[in-house]
Amino acid sequence: MLESKKNWLFNKMSEEVAPAQMIMDLLDRRGLSSDKEKEAFLKPSLMDLLEPSLLQDIDKAQLRIERAIETDEKIMVFGDYDSDGVTSTALIMETLLELGAACDYYIPNRFSEGYGPNPQAIEKIAADGFSLIITVDTGIAAFESFEKAKALGLDVIITDHHEVQGTVPDVLAVIHPKVSPNYAFKTLAGVGVAFKLSQHLLGYFPEQFLDLVAIGTIADLVPLEGENRILAKFGMEMLTRTDRLGLIALKEVSGIHDQVSEQDVGFGLGPRLNAVGRLGHAAPAVELLLTHDVAEAKALAEQINQTNQERQAIVKTIASEAEALVEQAPELHQNVIVVAKAGWNEGVLGIVASRLLRKYQRPVLCLTIKEADGIAKGSARSIDAFDLFKHGMDIREYFIAFGGHAQAAGMTLTIENIETVREALNAIAENSLAPGDYKEQVTVDAKLDLKQLVIQSVEDLNQLAPFGMANPKPVFYLKAFPKEKRQIGADKSHLKLQLEKDQHQLNAIGFGMGELYADMHPDAEIECIGRLEINEWNNARSVQFMIEDVRITERQIHDFRGRKFWQKDLHAKLTEDYQVVHFNQPVIGPSFTSKSHQMLEENQQIKQLVVVDLPDKLVDFSNLLQKTTPEDIYLCFQANDDFLAAIPSREEFKWLYGYILKKETYHRKTEDSLVIRHKGWKLNKIECIIQVFSELDFVRMNGDVVTVNADVEKQPLTASLRYQAMLEKKEVEDMLYYSNYHHLKTWLLSQIESYDSIEEENVYGL
Repeated sequence: MLESKKNWLFNKMSEEVAPAQMIMDLLDRRGLSSDKEKEAFLKPSLMDLLEPSLLQDIDKAQLRIERAIETDEKIMVFGDYDSDGVTSTALIMETLLELGAACDYYIPNRFSEGYGPNPQAIEKIAADGFSLIITVDTGIAAFESFEKAKALGLDVIITDHHEVQGTVPDVLAVIHPKVSPNYAFKTLAGVGVAFKLSQHLLGYFPEQFLDLVAIGTIADLVPLEGENRILAKFGMEMLTRTDRLGLIALKEVSGIHDQVSEQDVGFGLGPRLNAVGRLGHAAPAVELLLTHDVAEAKALAEQINQTNQERQAIVKTIASEAEALVEQAPELHQNVIVVAKAGWNEGVLGIVASRLLRKYQRPVLCLTIKEADGIAKGSARSIDAFDLFKHGMDIREYFIAFGGHAQAAGMTLTIENIETVREALNAIAENSLAPGDYKEQVTVDAKLDLKQLVIQSVEDLNQLAPFGMANPKPVFYLKAFPKEKRQIGADKSHLKLQLEKDQHQLNAIGFGMGELYADMHPDAEIECIGRLEINEWNNARSVQFMIEDVRITERQIHDFRGRKFWQKDLHAKLTEDYQVVHFNQPVIGPSFTSKSHQMLEENQQIKQLVVVDLPDKLVDFSNLLQKTTPEDIYLCFQANDDFLAAIPSREEFKWLYGYILKKETYHRKTEDSLVIRHKGWKLNKIECIIQVFSELDFVRMNGDVVTVNADVEKQPLTASLRYQAMLEKKEVEDMLYYSNYHHLKTWLLSQIESYDSIEEENVYGL
């Protein structure tokens, strides 16, 4: 058996559904019930966007900005260092420049200043002669900083989308969907809010900024529904044909050449724009988006791409160190993982936390310790059932700074409070979460047969794109046989399968699932969930299944027969609930020590049973299976290949008896070699026959001389105990060692299932 790593939640399932009906079902599950709503979803229109004037304080902000432009006041755009922040910054900068404003931008350094507006930055902005600050994608929690701004005579306009912590700062204007009662759509990205301000200021719909809006919206993981869906869809179309030099260069280094998809943004453009702010200052990302020079665009894109490669290497190192901390003290991380270490780059800790979340399926806080300052800073990611923002606010007194969303947060705390926060969050999780909550939940949209999977079906489903938060790519369930399998990737960490069912095939890939290679046998049907894609290779297009999770509900037979180094192969596969068993030859070693089958107790259920040698009788193996009823069986024994060749047939018994009878006296020293040359037998076959004859008293032996016993009573060969043992051993090897996998599996499972049936009858008193 192979347990799934996630909880599969099944919606209404059907064996065969026409693609058009499947799409309607998926829309129903997204809460779209009326034909009008479904039409709007499938055919988004810019006409369905809300008017910016519905945002609270936007008119007040417009008047102040226009006055600043008229009086040549200097305006500072204060942004954030992530993709949403840099696209927002570039968008408002271009808007102000188009209006003729004297403006510049300021993005804090993550390492020296931290997140958001800070008093020192405000002082510098004031000293440089700026009188108006417009924040983008930040500012809603910067109370202290804006008190400083007010004291210095600076006006502040906040545009943000992050969670509001009770009240809002006392500033000139706050443009935020969640504090705007008349604005129906509450979950715009920071760049979406900036776009609304731009549209209001310019007096027309600024289509030229939709490429920036798509990147910030998709990369910031806001729900891709309502206005976000419209902006992302038209923004990706703009990205495909963009004339923005920086994005053309960034697409080139990202390997994006054709129609831009949400995956291109989420895994190509977004991470690269994020990377510069994670490792240093985010200014190169903004400059890339603003440049009008081809050479500068190419140089900045190359620089950003190199920075992203450095970021990937740093993430890999920190993730490995963080996992080691968890493994060294698992008792500290039972419900919530809190890992901290000096020297970790705080800019990538959100990514590291996400990796640990996927691996351990529990909330994660990942912190870097700054010993000189006496503080720890970092990021957190969470499972669906644990609201980070809510529970972080429950223990707000332990943080110097805290903010974020339900599943992602950032924080600063004293080093002394690390253990306090760990204990507090673990206690909250223990009291509020059930065991099943720690498994990621995946909603399965439909059950498919392989014969349904044609390219047109996948293209029809892509009408639901762009996919993302609140509009996930449909997840499908398949049941098939992994007829071909191989590990791929430089470190063989990925798994490629050819699934087969009823003569239909489908290629499938499971990223990060290379370790499951040995758990799958072509004759063992697997269940898997995943998403459909169209794979294009060498001008050929085919449907491909991207596996997200796998399970095998039937008992698994793992065939290591005849492998000398089975211990090395098996070591990583076993859980704590396993037992290594021998019949005759014990195994004693650093990896495994076996126990005799006779020492096992009745009804001692074992999840994983490892058998290291062959029994003398087949019934002994059957008894072992019935005694332990294992979920998985690992067959790791070897056989003597000479044994079967040594077993004589009845005709061979008859021939040698006649030969000895003819000779009257059989001298083994000379006659054995003659028989070997004449019959081509091996010596052990001759010895076997003569020993059976001796046991049945057909012959008498005096040293090396064998003579026929003329007075013997006739009896069958099966009367010989040695002959019976020989046949039993042959039966054992024929079934357990030399039979094919399918035949062996059928027999093994039949022994357990017959016992299970007997037990069930006993339970019910039948």
